[in-house]
Amino acid sequence: MFDTALTSTDLIFLAKGAGMTLLVTAISVVIGTILGIIFGVIRYQIGPIWAAPLTFVLDICRSIPLLIQLVLLNAFFGMVVGLRWPGLTVACIVLSLYTSAYCAEIVRGGIEAVPATTRRAARSLGMTWGQDMRQIVLPLATRVALPSWIGLALGVMKDSALVYVVQVTELLKSTQILITRLQEPLFLLLICGAFYFIISYPLARFGGYLEKRWSND
Repeated sequence: MFDTALTSTDLIFLAKGAGMTLLVTAISVVIGTILGIIFGVIRYQIGPIWAAPLTFVLDICRSIPLLIQLVLLNAFFGMVVGLRWPGLTVACIVLSLYTSAYCAEIVRGGIEAVPATTRRAARSLGMTWGQDMRQIVLPLATRVALPSWIGLALGVMKDSALVYVVQVTELLKSTQILITRLQEPLFLLLICGAFYFIISYPLARFGGYLEKRWSND
Protein backbone atom coordinates (compact mmCIF):
# COMPACT_ATOMS: atom_id res chain seq x y z
CA MET A 1 0.00 0.00 0.00
CA PHE A 2 1.35 3.42 -0.96
CA ASP A 3 2.09 5.67 2.00
CA THR A 4 2.98 9.36 1.84
CA ALA A 5 3.74 12.10 4.31
CA LEU A 6 2.05 14.66 2.05
CA THR A 7 -0.68 16.58 3.86
CA SER A 8 -3.50 18.87 2.81
CA THR A 9 -1.37 21.81 3.98
CA ASP A 10 1.34 20.73 1.54
CA LEU A 11 -1.19 20.59 -1.29
CA ILE A 12 -2.31 24.11 -0.43
CA PHE A 13 1.35 25.16 -0.51
CA LEU A 14 1.67 23.67 -4.00
CA ALA A 15 -1.57 25.36 -5.08
CA LYS A 16 -0.15 28.72 -3.95
CA GLY A 17 2.96 27.99 -6.02
CA ALA A 18 0.72 27.23 -9.00
CA GLY A 19 -1.07 30.53 -8.39
CA MET A 20 2.26 32.36 -8.47
CA THR A 21 3.13 30.61 -11.73
CA LEU A 22 -0.18 31.76 -13.21
CA LEU A 23 0.35 35.31 -11.95
CA VAL A 24 3.85 35.62 -13.42
CA THR A 25 2.70 34.05 -16.68
CA ALA A 26 -0.40 36.23 -17.01
CA ILE A 27 1.46 39.49 -16.34
CA SER A 28 4.33 38.58 -18.65
CA VAL A 29 2.15 37.34 -21.50
CA VAL A 30 -0.19 40.35 -21.41
CA ILE A 31 2.59 42.95 -21.27
CA GLY A 32 4.81 40.97 -23.65
CA THR A 33 1.99 40.58 -26.18
CA ILE A 34 1.19 44.30 -26.16
CA LEU A 35 4.85 45.18 -26.63
CA GLY A 36 5.24 42.43 -29.23
CA ILE A 37 2.37 43.80 -31.31
CA ILE A 38 3.89 47.28 -31.19
CA PHE A 39 7.40 46.02 -32.04
CA GLY A 40 6.11 43.70 -34.77
CA VAL A 41 4.14 46.46 -36.49
CA ILE A 42 7.11 48.82 -36.26
CA ARG A 43 9.49 46.25 -37.73
CA TYR A 44 7.14 45.55 -40.60
CA GLN A 45 6.24 49.15 -41.28
CA ILE A 46 9.65 50.85 -41.29
CA GLY A 47 11.58 48.03 -42.91
CA PRO A 48 14.60 45.95 -41.85
CA ILE A 49 17.21 48.72 -42.18
CA TRP A 50 15.52 51.35 -40.01
CA ALA A 51 14.35 48.67 -37.58
CA ALA A 52 17.87 47.26 -37.17
CA PRO A 53 18.44 48.73 -33.65
CA LEU A 54 15.13 47.33 -32.42
CA THR A 55 15.83 44.00 -34.10
CA PHE A 56 19.23 43.86 -32.40
CA VAL A 57 17.70 44.37 -28.95
CA LEU A 58 15.03 41.75 -29.59
CA ASP A 59 17.67 39.32 -30.83
CA ILE A 60 19.53 39.79 -27.54
CA CYS A 61 16.39 38.90 -25.59
CA ARG A 62 15.88 35.79 -27.72
CA SER A 63 19.52 34.66 -27.78
CA ILE A 64 20.61 34.97 -24.14
CA PRO A 65 19.27 32.13 -21.95
CA LEU A 66 16.41 33.26 -19.75
CA LEU A 67 18.19 32.15 -16.59
CA ILE A 68 21.13 34.45 -17.35
CA GLN A 69 18.79 37.36 -18.09
CA LEU A 70 17.09 36.93 -14.72
CA VAL A 71 20.38 36.82 -12.83
CA LEU A 72 21.90 39.77 -14.72
CA LEU A 73 18.89 42.06 -14.35
CA ASN A 74 18.55 41.22 -10.67
CA ALA A 75 22.25 41.96 -10.14
CA PHE A 76 21.99 45.16 -12.19
CA PHE A 77 19.24 46.58 -10.02
CA GLY A 78 20.99 45.53 -6.82
CA MET A 79 24.61 46.46 -7.57
CA VAL A 80 24.52 49.17 -10.23
CA VAL A 81 21.27 51.04 -9.66
CA GLY A 82 21.28 50.41 -5.92
CA LEU A 83 17.67 49.23 -5.80
CA ARG A 84 16.40 46.00 -4.30
CA TRP A 85 13.36 45.32 -6.42
CA PRO A 86 11.09 42.42 -5.44
CA GLY A 87 11.83 39.18 -7.23
CA LEU A 88 8.34 39.17 -8.73
CA THR A 89 8.98 42.55 -10.37
CA VAL A 90 12.29 41.42 -11.84
CA ALA A 91 10.75 38.17 -13.06
CA CYS A 92 7.86 39.95 -14.78
CA ILE A 93 10.17 42.48 -16.46
CA VAL A 94 12.48 39.81 -17.87
CA LEU A 95 9.69 37.47 -18.96
CA SER A 96 7.72 40.33 -20.51
CA LEU A 97 10.71 41.41 -22.63
CA TYR A 98 11.43 37.77 -23.47
CA THR A 99 7.81 37.28 -24.56
CA SER A 100 7.76 40.51 -26.56
CA ALA A 101 10.88 39.48 -28.50
CA TYR A 102 9.21 36.29 -29.75
CA CYS A 103 5.76 37.84 -30.12
CA ALA A 104 7.20 40.58 -32.36
CA GLU A 105 8.37 37.94 -34.83
CA ILE A 106 4.98 36.21 -34.68
CA VAL A 107 3.18 39.48 -35.36
CA ARG A 108 5.53 40.49 -38.17
CA GLY A 109 5.09 37.09 -39.82
CA GLY A 110 1.32 37.30 -39.46
CA ILE A 111 1.19 40.74 -41.09
CA GLU A 112 3.41 39.59 -43.95
CA ALA A 113 1.02 36.67 -44.52
CA VAL A 114 -1.79 39.08 -45.42
CA PRO A 115 -1.91 39.28 -49.26
CA ALA A 116 -0.67 42.57 -50.65
CA THR A 117 -3.64 42.63 -53.02
CA THR A 118 -6.01 42.68 -50.04
CA ARG A 119 -4.24 45.70 -48.58
CA ARG A 120 -4.22 47.51 -51.91
CA ALA A 121 -7.94 46.88 -52.25
CA ALA A 122 -8.52 48.36 -48.79
CA ARG A 123 -6.53 51.46 -49.70
CA SER A 124 -8.39 51.79 -53.00
CA LEU A 125 -11.63 51.97 -50.99
CA GLY A 126 -10.29 55.03 -49.22
CA MET A 127 -9.23 53.40 -45.96
CA THR A 128 -6.51 55.11 -43.97
CA TRP A 129 -3.45 53.20 -42.74
CA GLY A 130 -5.01 52.88 -39.30
CA GLN A 131 -8.31 51.59 -40.67
CA ASP A 132 -6.46 49.15 -42.90
CA MET A 133 -4.51 47.80 -39.92
CA ARG A 134 -7.49 47.58 -37.55
CA GLN A 135 -10.13 46.24 -39.92
CA ILE A 136 -8.17 44.21 -42.46
CA VAL A 137 -4.61 43.34 -41.49
CA LEU A 138 -4.80 42.56 -37.77
CA PRO A 139 -7.92 40.33 -37.98
CA LEU A 140 -6.38 38.29 -40.80
CA ALA A 141 -2.93 38.24 -39.19
CA THR A 142 -4.42 37.06 -35.90
CA ARG A 143 -5.69 33.88 -37.52
CA VAL A 144 -2.22 33.13 -38.81
CA ALA A 145 -0.40 34.10 -35.63
CA LEU A 146 -2.70 32.55 -33.01
CA PRO A 147 -1.26 29.00 -33.00
CA SER A 148 2.27 30.34 -32.55
CA TRP A 149 1.08 32.74 -29.84
CA ILE A 150 -0.61 29.91 -27.94
CA GLY A 151 2.64 27.94 -28.09
CA LEU A 152 4.54 31.00 -26.87
CA ALA A 153 2.18 31.50 -23.92
CA LEU A 154 2.51 27.85 -22.90
CA GLY A 155 6.29 28.09 -23.25
CA VAL A 156 6.40 31.16 -21.01
CA MET A 157 4.36 29.29 -18.42
CA LYS A 158 6.95 26.50 -18.36
CA ASP A 159 9.89 28.91 -18.49
CA SER A 160 8.50 30.69 -15.43
CA ALA A 161 9.98 27.80 -13.42
CA LEU A 162 13.32 29.63 -13.73
CA VAL A 163 12.21 32.63 -11.67
CA TYR A 164 13.26 30.78 -8.51
CA VAL A 165 16.70 32.39 -9.02
CA VAL A 166 15.19 35.77 -8.06
CA GLN A 167 13.51 34.31 -4.97
CA VAL A 168 10.04 33.78 -6.43
CA THR A 169 8.40 30.66 -5.02
CA GLU A 170 6.43 29.37 -7.98
CA LEU A 171 5.15 25.84 -8.57
CA LEU A 172 8.43 24.05 -9.27
CA LYS A 173 10.24 25.80 -6.42
CA SER A 174 7.40 24.85 -4.08
CA THR A 175 7.77 21.25 -5.22
CA GLN A 176 11.52 21.31 -4.61
CA ILE A 177 10.95 22.61 -1.08
CA LEU A 178 8.57 19.74 -0.35
CA ILE A 179 10.95 17.21 -1.91
CA THR A 180 13.71 18.37 0.43
CA ARG A 181 11.42 17.98 3.43
CA LEU A 182 9.44 14.85 2.55
CA GLN A 183 12.01 12.96 0.43
CA GLU A 184 9.36 11.76 -2.05
CA PRO A 185 10.67 13.16 -5.35
CA LEU A 186 8.80 10.98 -7.87
CA PHE A 187 5.41 11.39 -6.23
CA LEU A 188 5.80 15.14 -5.75
CA LEU A 189 7.04 15.68 -9.29
CA LEU A 190 4.03 13.74 -10.53
CA ILE A 191 1.74 16.08 -8.61
CA CYS A 192 3.70 19.08 -9.94
CA GLY A 193 3.23 17.82 -13.49
CA ALA A 194 -0.50 17.40 -12.84
CA PHE A 195 -0.70 21.02 -11.67
CA TYR A 196 1.08 22.22 -14.82
CA PHE A 197 -1.30 20.17 -16.96
CA ILE A 198 -4.37 21.55 -15.18
CA ILE A 199 -3.33 25.18 -15.65
CA SER A 200 -2.09 24.83 -19.25
CA TYR A 201 -4.71 22.49 -20.76
CA PRO A 202 -7.55 25.07 -20.85
CA LEU A 203 -5.37 27.53 -22.81
CA ALA A 204 -4.38 24.84 -25.31
CA ARG A 205 -7.99 23.74 -25.77
CA PHE A 206 -9.19 27.35 -26.12
CA GLY A 207 -6.64 27.92 -28.86
CA GLY A 208 -7.78 24.77 -30.63
CA TYR A 209 -11.39 25.91 -30.37
CA LEU A 210 -10.61 29.29 -31.93
CA GLU A 211 -8.62 27.70 -34.75
CA LYS A 212 -11.46 25.32 -35.54
CA ARG A 213 -14.07 28.07 -35.40
CA TRP A 214 -12.10 30.42 -37.62
CA SER A 215 -11.31 27.69 -40.14
CA ASN A 216 -15.06 27.14 -40.62
CA ASP A 217 -15.83 30.83 -41.21
